[in-house]
Amino acid sequence: MGIERTSFLIDGDGIIRKIWNKVKVDGHIEDVLSAIRELSGKTA
Repeated sequence: MGIERTSFLIDGDGIIRKIWNKVKVDGHIEDVLSAIRELSGKTA
């Protein structure tokens, strides 16, 4: 079976804004940072 990783992006109000299923470690941080920037309205 192995390990299945899931990540959640939760805002300051406790609302789940994004869920990543079957996460692969390589490159995942870029996806998370991109989603945070998108939600915050920042481009950099």
